[in-house]
Amino acid sequence: MILILLVLIPLLSGILSFAVRGEGAKSLAVISSMITLAVSAYVSGTSYTQGLEFSCDWIPMLGTKFTLVADGMSSMLCLLTGIVTMVIMLTQANKDVERPGAFYGHMLLSQAGLMGVFLAADALVFYVFWELALIPVYFLCSSWGGEKRIPVTFKFFVYTFVGSLMLLAGLIYLSLQTPGTVSYAWADITRAGASLAPAQQQWLFWLIFIAFAIKMPIFPFHTWQPDAYEQSPTPVTIILSALMVKMGLFAVLRWLLPVVPEGVAYWSQTVVILSVIGIVYASLIAIVQTDIKRLVAYSSIAHMGLMSAVAFMGNGVGMHGIMVQMFNHGINITGMWLIVSMIENRWGTRDMNSLGGMATAAPRMAIALVIISFANIALPLTNGFVGEFMLFNGLFIGDGSVAHITTMVFAGLGVILGAVYTLNMVQKVAFGNVAPMTINKDLSVNEYAGIAIIITIILFLGVYPKPLLDLTAGMIATAP
Repeated sequence: MILILLVLIPLLSGILSFAVRGEGAKSLAVISSMITLAVSAYVSGTSYTQGLEFSCDWIPMLGTKFTLVADGMSSMLCLLTGIVTMVIMLTQANKDVERPGAFYGHMLLSQAGLMGVFLAADALVFYVFWELALIPVYFLCSSWGGEKRIPVTFKFFVYTFVGSLMLLAGLIYLSLQTPGTVSYAWADITRAGASLAPAQQQWLFWLIFIAFAIKMPIFPFHTWQPDAYEQSPTPVTIILSALMVKMGLFAVLRWLLPVVPEGVAYWSQTVVILSVIGIVYASLIAIVQTDIKRLVAYSSIAHMGLMSAVAFMGNGVGMHGIMVQMFNHGINITGMWLIVSMIENRWGTRDMNSLGGMATAAPRMAIALVIISFANIALPLTNGFVGEFMLFNGLFIGDGSVAHITTMVFAGLGVILGAVYTLNMVQKVAFGNVAPMTINKDLSVNEYAGIAIIITIILFLGVYPKPLLDLTAGMIATAP
């Protein structure tokens, strides 16, 4: 029964927020996010020793039950969603926003959708929550975004709508192949997919994968992402880059790899090549960026490209590394976006050529920038190192062919390029001549609390990653 609370708390709080005026919606969002985080922490601790499940009849005539299941991977991502949402609400608490009831209502509805995606063990339930997570983000971007929000949001809508329709068609097709009666249960969908002829699995692979590739995003399905990140308000950008990209990668592990194994085997090399192209392409574009927000957006594409490549290499060390890095990347990219927001708020610009001297003007913020940037480039003793080391271990396991060695070389190049553009950004923003601030203050109390949570997790998991490793151990592309 505890699992349903992870969905109901943000869902009901979000609906209630639309009716609350003024600061009440903000307070409700903070309280709701804290309670949800507490429940997700309990679920993570419990699922480590025993699986949790909630199931009830939903639409019997369609062969679907409302089934939620928590294993190590899903509970870890629910914990990440709880932490990130709470940090967003905490740091946003001292800022004004137009129509706060609608804004926080949509944010909480998106959180409910994300929780449902990570817990769903029924394909139709998974799809409903997939849409529930995406639709509020569309309204958040279109209503509270920047000057170019309308064309950018339309592009985002077209990409996600087409991907979602393809996904729905694929899931319906699979449900019709289940033995006996029609069923959307994960186990039945998996058996049905694996029983299909290789030729069927090969086209079904793309029908399902494109929706997930758009969300991660993987080259060449990434073009909506930099503009959407740039035009969205910071809380929405964090939801997109820290959580929704994980939604796509999680779906690959849970709803693609075990469902169409022959299709995966046939197309895996193609996806690995596209992922590696994305790593190098995004890294090279990030190097020439002067807008910090776009730099961080392209760095996220590069990081997700590495995780995608390893996912289709198909070895245990790499899969375990993906799950560890999904959590760590979510924490690190949240910290990066918070710092970018603080810079824009205080200096009135995101142009690195117009910035400088943060170490003198705002020393606490500069320290936070350096630590989070080091974690983002996987410096040892930060959380980013553990997962990335496991990813490259998984990437290096192969047949030693020319194609495999080339893949390793270009993926490794992404790490070097990542250090180049990240350290260049730190040098330009934190040091040099002091640029004039429009708001002369360092971290506020709310910002300090949010950044402190991020940095504590970065350093703790960098020094002692065992709790995260234990939570995700053995949960590789399977449902309990």
